[in-house]
This record gives sequence, C-alpha cells and structure tokens, in this order.
Amino acid sequence: MNIVKLNIKRISDEFGDIALPHYATEGSSGMDVRAAIKDEVVINSGEVKLVPTNLIFEIPEGYEIQVRPRSGLALKHGIGLLNSPGTIDSDYRGEVGIIMYNIGKEKFSIKRGDRIAQLVLTEFSKAEVIEVGNISESQRGEGGFGHTGKA
Repeated sequence: MNIVKLNIKRISDEFGDIALPHYATEGSSGMDVRAAIKDEVVINSGEVKLVPTNLIFEIPEGYEIQVRPRSGLALKHGIGLLNSPGTIDSDYRGEVGIIMYNIGKEKFSIKRGDRIAQLVLTEFSKAEVIEVGNISESQRGEGGFGHTGKA
C-alpha cells in the first residue's frame, strides 16, 4: 500500500470540532468527510443541496480525489451525490462542497458533523491524444448499450 501525504486546511476555526476526513477501517479505500454546517440542513424529496465541508485540499500532482456517495445513506434514505463520482483536481484550491440529492420519499436532515460522502485519493495517467485515419477493429465493434444482451 502506498501512503501519500495530503495537506488539508480548515477555512474557519468555527468548525474545528468536526473531524478531518479519515478512514473508518484499516481496509477502507474512502475517507469519510463530514458536513461543516452551523445548524441542520434539510434536503426535501427531489431536492439538491450543496453541503460545505470547510476544507481545502492540496492534492499532490498526478492525483485526484474522487467524491463518492455513502452506501448507507443511499440504501436507507435515498440520498446520493450528483456528479458522482465527482473529481477534485490537484490544482483546485477552493472549499470542497458535496452536491447531495434526495430521491427518497421523505425529507432528510443533515446535522453538523454528519458523514456525508467518501473521498478516494486516486493516482491517474494523462492521455496523449493522437488523431489517426483508422481505428483497429474489435470483437464488439460498434455495438452500444445493451449490445451483448447480458444483464
């Protein structure tokens, strides 16, 4: 396992009591990130809200952070993340906000310090884009959505 240093800055000391992102278990790939809100935030059924984290990340070059939903919120409450997985690029230095939506039938309340998403630090490669006159054939060819007939 590769350990990478990730610098994090709190924007305001007002939320200094809220835990920094951390791994819940030894085998976790995602760090839980928490809501940095003064009071409760309610997401009504069918509604989208941006939930602040009070955090700025200094992500090493060659890495990104993927923002992913928490499965428990999805299963129990119908809460997901738009733009999922979201990407935080290494050159972004603004506050990380979590775009949450409610497809459940009931309103959902988020309280100060609640775990709202997972953050996965991921190394990536960049592509060298080359325009060519021909592309090699493949077994699938141009078969698109549902082409294989398998569930």
